[in-house]
Amino acid sequence: MGKKRTKFAKSRAPGKSARPDRPGKPGKPGKPGKPGKPGKNDKNDKSEKVVAENRKARHNYELLERLEAGLVLVGTEVKSARAGGVNLKDSYAAVRGGELFLMQAHINPYSHGTHENHEALRPRKLLLSKRELRRWIGKINERGFTVVPIRMYFKKGKLKVEVALARGKRLHDRRAAAKERDIERDVQAELKERNR
Repeated sequence: MGKKRTKFAKSRAPGKSARPDRPGKPGKPGKPGKPGKPGKNDKNDKSEKVVAENRKARHNYELLERLEAGLVLVGTEVKSARAGGVNLKDSYAAVRGGELFLMQAHINPYSHGTHENHEALRPRKLLLSKRELRRWIGKINERGFTVVPIRMYFKKGKLKVEVALARGKRLHDRRAAAKERDIERDVQAELKERNR
């Protein structure tokens, strides 16, 4: 009996794919290449998804030095953070037993969590290198600086927090900073008006 012909078994020139729009091995039909779409589990994604920002920190403190830190979390905290249930408004970092802990950072209990759901305001350990940790603890103890979280975000699938070494602004400092912002805004508006 004769061989049955499939739709790809047509005669073609050697070294050519059955379909020119699909690359493949010579003489064999190729498979379409799937371009990498950024998905929720894409670990190589360089973008950051900001979950929460602490805008009050920029207003109340003079931010001197910033650092990215990891967090020790439980699974329901990560899921709740992914859903955007984080508030950093009154949070700060404190030293406990030679480690830095994020205090008063509110992560909502996960809506689909069981009886083992997390506490919303529990202390969370910050993950820093030993060198950075020693340096920052020294500055906190000696000079009276505070560590405040600036923002919390996902980076390569991991939840990170940007913390800053800060010095509290006094009331007149805040007023002066607000006055400078107003003057800068007026100057920019005037320049924009002149360029029209």
